[in-house]
Amino acid sequence: MNFLHSPRHRFLSPFTLFIQRRWKKPTVSAQTRLEDRVRDPHFDKLMTHLNRLYLVLEIHHLMSTRKRAPFVSLTLMSRWRNILGLNVPVGSFLHKYPHVFDVFVHPFRRNTCCRITKKMKELILLEGVVVRQQEMEAVKRVKKLLMMSVNGTLRLHALRMVRRELGLPEDFRDSILGKFSGDFKLVGLEVVELVDWDAELGLAEVEKWREREYTEKWLSEFETKFAFPIGFPTGFKIERGFRERLKNWQRLSYTKPYERKEVVRVRTCGGIERYEKRVVAVLHELLSLTVEKMVEVDQLVHFRRDLGIEVNVRELLLRHPGIFYISTKGKTLIVFLREAYRKGGLIEPNPVYEARRSMLDLVLLGCRKTRKLLVGDEAKEESNAVVCEVNEEGERQGDWVIPFLENCEQSRSP
Repeated sequence: MNFLHSPRHRFLSPFTLFIQRRWKKPTVSAQTRLEDRVRDPHFDKLMTHLNRLYLVLEIHHLMSTRKRAPFVSLTLMSRWRNILGLNVPVGSFLHKYPHVFDVFVHPFRRNTCCRITKKMKELILLEGVVVRQQEMEAVKRVKKLLMMSVNGTLRLHALRMVRRELGLPEDFRDSILGKFSGDFKLVGLEVVELVDWDAELGLAEVEKWREREYTEKWLSEFETKFAFPIGFPTGFKIERGFRERLKNWQRLSYTKPYERKEVVRVRTCGGIERYEKRVVAVLHELLSLTVEKMVEVDQLVHFRRDLGIEVNVRELLLRHPGIFYISTKGKTLIVFLREAYRKGGLIEPNPVYEARRSMLDLVLLGCRKTRKLLVGDEAKEESNAVVCEVNEEGERQGDWVIPFLENCEQSRSP
């Protein structure tokens, strides 16, 4: 068969065969930037570990909703596989974390059941206690968010989305907003308003860094007045002219987050670049107010109207990889404040973060044996071996089933 008349080349002719196809410039979007970005192994590893903790806490939440008993059968828990999004059987997942889940055989029904270990329960309760103790810090965080807002108001729906990230209790509407009526005012059912402006809180976190750079490193005020801490991951490629553009951007002035303005728009800020730099400062401050210096990207969208953000948040975060890092290791995109972390841990931890880190450390122990776990296993073996013992006084000693057996014997006796 002739080459030009083959089915594959039936649309070609001697004239069109040698015409070059016009080269098209590849499109650059938020998705392509997300795929082509330089990965940071420390943040991705931390996010992988946090996903395990979130899964454990979700199982604890499902177990706590059942009020019949402090344990749940594995037959019932196997139905939660699709809810939890597990790729392995629930039983296999539970056996990976003996420090968190206590899998045992029910003494009467003889079926396999699961309950949360005492150590994990203590850490979960400790987190709630620490959150209650840090209520004044939570009040400051909410006040600073209201001071950054355009009209001094926030929707409660947006606060609920980042409740855990801000270290707020579940009933923060009553325990925080309702309790401190001198600072907050509820307008209707879903809006909170700032009562009075606090000048002492009107200092952004990045301003403290600039002051340290100016006093400790003896840098000029021109270089540090509008600068941000920048740190690129290993393997980041610096293109030609990048350093000069970054230097000019660091010197670019902008409207700071706590500067009062009636309407914050592109024209009022003096150009697109200055406006985008102000949005970077707002997002930087919002992440600084969180407990773990991280938040879901989708949750930031709920603050766009209140904080005057009129740009694509994800695309803006990807354009500044030296300040923010977006991790895809999870169900949703998580943005980290790069300067707050060092090798997968916070540089300046807080009590709420330490309580959550303790839970994460317990989960990451996996099946590794510790002295406490070995002592617990010996106690379990002894309790399982002792079915019924009678001491000199005639009282029974054994496991937790013995009191129930005593009641049965009493009811049978005439």
